[in-house]
Amino acid sequence: MTSLDRRGFLMAAATAAALPPAIARARAIDADVRTGTIKDVEHVVIFMQENRSFDHYFGSMAGVRGFGDRFPIPVPDTDGLKNATVWTQLNKPPGLPLIAPFHLNTVQTFAHMRVEGTPHLWPDAQGAWNEGRMNHWPVTKTEHSMGYYKAADAPFQFALAEAFTLCDAYHCSILSGTNPNRLFLWTGTNDPTGRDGGPGMANSHDRFVSAGGHARSYSWTSYVERLDKAGVSWRLYQDMADNFTDNPLAGFKAFRESYDKVPGSDPRLAERALTTRMLDGLREDVVTGKLPQVSYIIARAADSEHPGPSSPAQGADFTAQVLDALTADPKVWAKTALFVMFDENDGFFDHAPPPAPPSRDASGGLLGASTTDTAGEYHLVASTADPQAERPELMGRPYGLGPRVPMYVISPWSRGGWVDSEVFDHTSVIRFLETRFGVLEPNITPWRRTVCGDLTSAFDFKTPNDAPFFESLPKTAETAARARALPGRTAPPTPALPEAPIQAAGARPSRALPYRLDAGAQVTGETVTLTFANTGKAGAVFHVYDRLALDLPPRRYTVGAGKRLQGVWAARAGAYDLWVLGPAGFHRHMTGQATQPLEALLAPQRSTDSLTLVLRNTGKSAIEAKVSPQAYADAHTPWTATLAPGDTATHTWPLKATGGWYDLAVTSPTAPGFLRRLAGRIETGRDSVSDPAMGGAARMTRA
Repeated sequence: MTSLDRRGFLMAAATAAALPPAIARARAIDADVRTGTIKDVEHVVIFMQENRSFDHYFGSMAGVRGFGDRFPIPVPDTDGLKNATVWTQLNKPPGLPLIAPFHLNTVQTFAHMRVEGTPHLWPDAQGAWNEGRMNHWPVTKTEHSMGYYKAADAPFQFALAEAFTLCDAYHCSILSGTNPNRLFLWTGTNDPTGRDGGPGMANSHDRFVSAGGHARSYSWTSYVERLDKAGVSWRLYQDMADNFTDNPLAGFKAFRESYDKVPGSDPRLAERALTTRMLDGLREDVVTGKLPQVSYIIARAADSEHPGPSSPAQGADFTAQVLDALTADPKVWAKTALFVMFDENDGFFDHAPPPAPPSRDASGGLLGASTTDTAGEYHLVASTADPQAERPELMGRPYGLGPRVPMYVISPWSRGGWVDSEVFDHTSVIRFLETRFGVLEPNITPWRRTVCGDLTSAFDFKTPNDAPFFESLPKTAETAARARALPGRTAPPTPALPEAPIQAAGARPSRALPYRLDAGAQVTGETVTLTFANTGKAGAVFHVYDRLALDLPPRRYTVGAGKRLQGVWAARAGAYDLWVLGPAGFHRHMTGQATQPLEALLAPQRSTDSLTLVLRNTGKSAIEAKVSPQAYADAHTPWTATLAPGDTATHTWPLKATGGWYDLAVTSPTAPGFLRRLAGRIETGRDSVSDPAMGGAARMTRA
């Protein structure tokens, strides 16, 4: 058992004497390491806030996949929008023809702290996503959906990420609003078959019937009921008079009957989930040793971080109070993990295409494939409770994943300013609880279990106390009071001209990831066959954009661990141009003519932190190949090879200096237009760094 270092604790607290004491405690208290495993986590606290996207908060932060993403997706050409990427969006009349992400400068105009919300239901979310084209945000979500904050506007949020761990591939669960996403956090599903009162598509069940909730209750089993049955203690901390209708359990039959004291119901459900116990109660439970094994926190409207009634400043102050309560007894915090995430993105823009099962073409065929069963992931049953969320043309669409939202992993095992780029969603929180307490949630679909991780990669359970301290976390109360005093909310003006947003340069420590992915192209006759390979421990979704037909949705291929898939494209007028994206910066770009016989394959050497490129000439004439580094030029040297018919040539580059990152382009003077761009990070099972080449101005024009 690791004892708390009182001297180190006091020294760290003294460096930030002006801070709320609990904030200093949260970063200074060492983990109570007994087994060096997840079993050392005795308390899990889950705090879901409201309606912010990842780019909206952290697009400008160094070391995460933000505005400096080097591989933004291409968007379809339309009038006034040519050769652009996802960073430049069409607007609708009478607004400007084009719009890009723009800064909500609260230092200059403090009213932008209380920015107006945007549409955020199933129809408009589907419209912005546009089956993966990602090009209709201002049209369906309003112009100010493109607004974002910087560190000066949200200093507490940035400092929290710098002190602990930020997940930059955590997605909301469904392309819809608050209650449907909270259903996934509390139950793992929205009941896609409709057998138990669903599918949950809007906010019809976020309150009791007497307060306007739907008369027919949801009747499937929640995860907290499974915890209860297994003897794992839990409760909700909330104000029943003002929980912003963010408690989804108010719509479930078992909890409604418990609250109404129906004979035969379980009174403990209402006592734990439908009573008022706020942060003073949380603090009391911490200091008296009564903190449950699993706790959920729901904020009041003004503290919820929701655009309009709340703000980044008010949410920051409430989060600081949560930390204050949880660190009231350092011995308890030494055994506690706090997850802070957002239920959905409101309508705020995020550039990363969410992993999702394949869309369908006009004839009903899949645009892509999956090695994993996708049952339960498509909207096939209309909701009778949420008719305002239904559109006939949206039947059959995938439920999610939705856009990225911020997720902080705050604990003694996740200190140090890390980024974790594994794909997660709200069901990942349940997966973490499954791993820790052994209570299975059968409602989580096979597809989500394949694609979304269990959040354990964000933790260092073996050597957590080696993490560095950080010098400061800002005060929150004064700015929160200013935000509360604002007379109302604002819809900020749109800039006259689109301007590329800028991400700070620099890498940050990055957790090891479970991905070992590849995608190669083979050209035969007039067709191009892509082979997607996954030799890693986690499944992944590959997005493929046909840049010669961007009016079509991208194809998506879900490839489970140890699996392979193939997709075939017809060359268009003898040419092809395919843009492939996978998780954690994986990228392939394949262009050329159908008659060009050069192939390029990667062979990672993980034990030696190196990468071997294999070139093969499958044609009948000699061909010259040139390999040029597109980043990390100091570490990666160019290479030229001439291959006779049937020949193979190889070259190896060391990757230790780049943290495993590579970015190589294969071209050929004897095959005009041929390109194989290969980029990503080789995973060795060891922690590394984020992409050292990421950062700078957003790339608004296609390469």
